[in-house]
Amino acid sequence: MPQPTLNEHFTEQAGWCAELGSPFTAELLRAFGTSLETGGVIRTLVGDWAGNPRADALGLRLAGALHHAVLSGASPDLQSVYPAGDTYPDFETVWPVVEAYLAANADRETDFIQSPPQTNETRRAFMLLIGLNAVSKQFGKPIHFLELGASAGLNQNFDAFYYDAGSWQWGDQASPMTVTTNWNGPAPEFANSISIRDRKACDQNPLDLSDEATRLRLKSYVWPDQPERLARFDAAADIAVSRGTMVEKADAADWLEQELTTRPDDAVTVIFHSVFFQYPPLETRQRMTDLIEAAGASATDDAPLVWLRYEPELLWNRQAPPLALGMTCDLRTWPGDNHKILARSDGHVRNVEAL
Repeated sequence: MPQPTLNEHFTEQAGWCAELGSPFTAELLRAFGTSLETGGVIRTLVGDWAGNPRADALGLRLAGALHHAVLSGASPDLQSVYPAGDTYPDFETVWPVVEAYLAANADRETDFIQSPPQTNETRRAFMLLIGLNAVSKQFGKPIHFLELGASAGLNQNFDAFYYDAGSWQWGDQASPMTVTTNWNGPAPEFANSISIRDRKACDQNPLDLSDEATRLRLKSYVWPDQPERLARFDAAADIAVSRGTMVEKADAADWLEQELTTRPDDAVTVIFHSVFFQYPPLETRQRMTDLIEAAGASATDDAPLVWLRYEPELLWNRQAPPLALGMTCDLRTWPGDNHKILARSDGHVRNVEAL
């Protein structure tokens, strides 16, 4: 996919935000594009951006910086025009306040956008749940769980969530954390138990949610007109802190190589990632693929290997047609290198097509 111009990126990202239910963020991104084209404050802030704006998620960096100013109380003026729940003033009222804030705080915002956005979309735990359930049914063994690109590790605690898919439910209804989705297709047949022996995770920049400043920064990347997502973030973050969830700081390929070398010989090792594989360079993705396939070739019935992923299908299937729902949950299992697609959905798992 060719590198977009800055304005093409803002337009493209605005479309994605609108499709995923954030009209406020979509309008904000379109306003970024207008400001860029007319020589406004956005041109001053990022007009000379050196990287690929799509790969860098530049629009979401800028949107996160503004939301952070709102959540931190740094700008009462921004707070006054930002969404309360899912309502907000006409954008002709919003933009002049945003523009004035950016002009007055250019150094703060420039510093904020040097780091890429990180998100832990907790609805993606649906894909982890159905994947690990399929693994448990197939192998009936305890799971050695390895997650790549885990950020703050919110979905490491998938088994502490309550799931309501409409046609089926799973988990403890008393959990403070509920995730919902619109489920289409057959309901999963659940194993008697999903036994997680241990769980490990890595990220190049892991986030410690026990630090309030770090937690606030991560929350700022949740779109401000989506109160349900904001509430789910708070609930999942509380669970992560209470459980002492840890994510190791490491390059994913280096970490994976070490972990596969030392994987247990009496459990099923599951490698999982979601909306991660598109970000590392091609050579890193190929190295991870080679490591997993080599480990799979040596897997045994006593120590199976599973690659569970929730990613754009085009990352691994170049013949795949564009998907209306965008993402595919699939798994490869060894011995045998068998492949199965479990479900398709969008980036925020609002609607699921189960297979």
